[in-house]
Amino acid sequence: MLTLLLICLTGALALHGYTNHLFGHAPDGERQAGGSRSTVPAAIAAGGPVIDAAPGGDRSMRPKASTIALTFDDGPDPEWTPKVLDLLQRRNVKATFFVVGTQVAEHPDLTRRIVAEGHQIGVHTLTHADLGAAPGWRRSLELRQTELILAGATGFRTPLLRPPYSSEASALTDTEWAAIRAARRAGYLTILTTLDSKDWRRPGVDAIVANSTPKGTAGQVLLMHDSGGDRSQTLAALDKLIPAVQARGFRFTTVSDSVALPAPVLRAGTAERIQGLAVIGAIRLSEGVLAVITWLLYAAGALSVLRALTTVVAARRHARERYWIWGDGPPVTDPVTVIVPAYNEAAGIEAAVRSLIASDHPIEVIVVDDGSTDGTADLVEALRLPGVRVIRQPNAGKPAALNTGLLAASHELVVMVDGDTVFEPDAVRWLVQPFADAAVGAVSGNAKVGNRRGLLGRWQHIEYVVGFNLDRRLFDLAECMPTVPGAVGGFRRSALQRIGGLSDVTLAEDTDLTMALCRDGWRVVYEERAVAWTEAPASLGALWRQRYRWCYGTLQAMWKHRGAWLQGGQSGKLGRRGLTYLMLFQVLLPLLAPVVDVFALYGLVFLNPWRVLGVWAGFLALQVAMGLYAFRLDGERPGPLWSLPLQQFVYRQLMYLVVIQSVFTALAGNRLGWQRMERYGSLTTPPGAADDLVGAQR
Repeated sequence: MLTLLLICLTGALALHGYTNHLFGHAPDGERQAGGSRSTVPAAIAAGGPVIDAAPGGDRSMRPKASTIALTFDDGPDPEWTPKVLDLLQRRNVKATFFVVGTQVAEHPDLTRRIVAEGHQIGVHTLTHADLGAAPGWRRSLELRQTELILAGATGFRTPLLRPPYSSEASALTDTEWAAIRAARRAGYLTILTTLDSKDWRRPGVDAIVANSTPKGTAGQVLLMHDSGGDRSQTLAALDKLIPAVQARGFRFTTVSDSVALPAPVLRAGTAERIQGLAVIGAIRLSEGVLAVITWLLYAAGALSVLRALTTVVAARRHARERYWIWGDGPPVTDPVTVIVPAYNEAAGIEAAVRSLIASDHPIEVIVVDDGSTDGTADLVEALRLPGVRVIRQPNAGKPAALNTGLLAASHELVVMVDGDTVFEPDAVRWLVQPFADAAVGAVSGNAKVGNRRGLLGRWQHIEYVVGFNLDRRLFDLAECMPTVPGAVGGFRRSALQRIGGLSDVTLAEDTDLTMALCRDGWRVVYEERAVAWTEAPASLGALWRQRYRWCYGTLQAMWKHRGAWLQGGQSGKLGRRGLTYLMLFQVLLPLLAPVVDVFALYGLVFLNPWRVLGVWAGFLALQVAMGLYAFRLDGERPGPLWSLPLQQFVYRQLMYLVVIQSVFTALAGNRLGWQRMERYGSLTTPPGAADDLVGAQR
């Protein structure tokens, strides 16, 4: 479905770009013909303005004496075409209108009026394209689509063609002659001019009348315009010209009547009418799509800037105010129970448990083996580490394993940690200090990516530091923390017991648990000094599965706790602040991301590419600035930020596709199964990079 939507969106933008940004806006007479004329037959160059370049022999025709074929180009126009038609009706004059296909699609009612009032219709291409300079495929497209649009709008088709930027037969070049011959093979007669009013220059009414007045009695094809700007001079000149020339014995008529052609305008078949209506509908739809996309782009840009400003301002204030909040009283020295749920964690469980035992805070460690088949429990027991005990249970899922650990916990303060996470020696101590405040029910630690080598690792490292941690600082200040990560989180056991422990109704048990605590009135905070190192997915497939589960589970938790929007107190803060933030920046903004990317391609092809690249560079600079600030706050070296531009072309697309698929899965009512991440055992000891951070913060 997503692929289909993107194809439709791309098609709509391509159609709009072609019909609007490849449109030839220059007036017909503004371009001066140049180039060789060696292939143009002499009889054609010296002949009349109506050209039939038939395979059986080229010929041209001139209007009958004292006859003027009055023609109008570039319409229909919603302002000037009706005024021209009113004047012609008042003067009882018939004319030929060479219409532009996109204009007909936009104003089909005016085209129908032209036909209904007895005037003749001719083709002036789809986008006012220079057929002489256009490749063959575009010539065919310009003519065929205009013919279909005319069939859909009026029910008629016409073989009359006036190529844009053409003038008299004597001015034909080799490329223009080739285009005329190609058009004849498609069934078109070419109509050039003998008199050019030059009304497109707006030289004044008298000048237009002078340019349009025949010098003798020879028949003429007169060029005027009913579109392309202010045509008030054209109307005034026409009102003076018609009676003046008629007084000299001239008759105004259509092109076909002027050269005694049989009626060229024929009824279109049913199939052509249906196709024409489809083309008209597609062009109008593309206009609507672009209008919607424009507003969505404004929304996406505003949301991106708003998020950047909000998170940076909040992070700055958080960095200034955090430590004194619970640092005035005595430190928390109560012992802690650390619960490690483990399912087939043999690759990294030893490093995780050993890092916990090395903690400088009194702890007990409970490893709950959730039916592992790789010997995880045996491995932990074989270590014979003091203060570590193993509980075995049949496989029931991570929430059940954590609930088992809660029942066996000896202490009020509990830390939950994933089996692939390695703790800094002081992480537990820092994690429990906020519990000096009796209103705090849970604490989020600072999870960092340990295996950050390679592009994928660097990109996830950037996301953790710039995305997750900046958001957590904002949530902390706004008292609406939606998630305590499963990798490193502290809790009051009594608070967990009061809400019934962990639930398995969502795939994001940590988010569901955190939201439940907030709704129960507890404060949830962020302690960035509690550093733990987690193992990130090492392949795109593994990353997709992990983030798909996270995103889908978050959507489930948001829906489950949607009632918080209408509640007061701590629950209301979660709803109106936290859930609104998640909906805007983690759901709606990623949903708009494909639109931004598709429009960027549209801009590179049809708009000013330097302007598009400038906007992209501006947003990239904003992200780099955010990254530098976030890395400085987290005590990280900024080196990995060099990969940020590359992240925009792969990683960002993966992340928004995850959100889109999660939303579609949720809307379809499907239930996603648990998808366990592959463990690599890449973390053995706490990376030394944390030492600088801890020392600086102390």
